[in-house]
Amino acid sequence: MKKILICILFFIFFIIPSHSYSSEKIVYLDLEKIMQESIAGKSIITQLKKKRESSTSKLKKKEKDIFEKEKKLISQKNVLSKDEFEKKIKELRNEISNYQKDRNKASNNITKLRIKASTKLISKLTPILEEYAKKNSIRIIIQKKQIVMGTKEDDITKDILELVNEKIKNIKLD
Repeated sequence: MKKILICILFFIFFIIPSHSYSSEKIVYLDLEKIMQESIAGKSIITQLKKKRESSTSKLKKKEKDIFEKEKKLISQKNVLSKDEFEKKIKELRNEISNYQKDRNKASNNITKLRIKASTKLISKLTPILEEYAKKNSIRIIIQKKQIVMGTKEDDITKDILELVNEKIKNIKLD
């Protein structure tokens, strides 16, 4: 199946002569650069960093408490009865399990927030790209990471970054 597809593509691109006389352009955009360097993108990064730090500090406190309980339990091993010690170990294991669940939940929440924020930025970026494309007779805008090779003249990242900074100042995370 793949060989047939490759043969057909070879035939279309190399055997059948095709000339494009279009005045419309195909350009590319570094979306990652827009996400990292725009005012709105930096705002998202800052908000996510604060949420991650807050979450991490809560988890570190919980981890420290568990560690202290473990040390205390180990020191009481000879003092407590075997049943009491087993009961406390079971409680500690439950706490550790809950801690791991909380840590995974916090990580997932940060990931979901990052995706949601990126989606918001892209949805606000779309009309800007549409307007820019219409104004400059651009037929297709491709992400830079999908390009193998292209000229610097076809890179519109700088222009779009300026427009984004003018029109989108901040994106709020929930």
